[in-house]
Amino acid sequence: MTTLEIKDLHAAVIADDGTAIPILKGVNLTVRSGETHAVMGPNGSGKSTLSYAIAGHPKYTVTGGSITLDGADVLAMSVDERARAGLFLAMQYPVEVPGVSMSNFLRTATTAVRGEAPKLRHWVKEVKAAMAELDIDPTFGERSVNEGFSGGEKKRHEILQLSLLKPKIAILDETDSGLDVDALRIVSEGVNRYAEAEHGGVLLITHYTRILRYIQPQFVHVFVDGRIVESGGPELADQLEEHGYERFTQASAGA
Repeated sequence: MTTLEIKDLHAAVIADDGTAIPILKGVNLTVRSGETHAVMGPNGSGKSTLSYAIAGHPKYTVTGGSITLDGADVLAMSVDERARAGLFLAMQYPVEVPGVSMSNFLRTATTAVRGEAPKLRHWVKEVKAAMAELDIDPTFGERSVNEGFSGGEKKRHEILQLSLLKPKIAILDETDSGLDVDALRIVSEGVNRYAEAEHGGVLLITHYTRILRYIQPQFVHVFVDGRIVESGGPELADQLEEHGYERFTQASAGA
């Protein structure tokens, strides 16, 4: 059983003039193996900042609180140490890495996480099977990482990494953004396969409920003004679909 525990987390982004702008204002959240949590909220509420703070993005500074993974201090780890410990972030806007092929990138990353290079014969079969499940053209393995890829292709390659790296906890930052119906289904099925095969914990950050038709969370959290303001089960997502975030944003503004 793996547990990611976030307690009273505060974080800020550092502006060009050196000013710290508070974004997270006391986040409390626990994600365990086999659980799927959906964090939903309006634009600018700080959802993506939460994912970056967990992953260790240098643009964001944690100013208070704690993040632990099975009791280990995540904030004391470097970015690569967090990945090796079992944390994975699928980014909203995956970056392009010219000159590095997808095949080399995937093998290098997998070697770093597993602690040894996978045997080549088994590795080739593993990658081909994973690419086929995500409807990825095998020739993409020789292309530079995300260079010239469409939005849907980038997102499918993020889930390809997820299936190969097999993390303990997967953080998916608006993985559904920019996907058409077919790509959304394929990506969601990939997440569900990972969760079932690895008994992994999933923290799914999204604006919309459409992805929740494919990836069904046990827990839904409403994120407004840098904190979780309400938590519940799947029925909470249905309420958000019907009524939106207005009552939560108004309550936050009034507070």
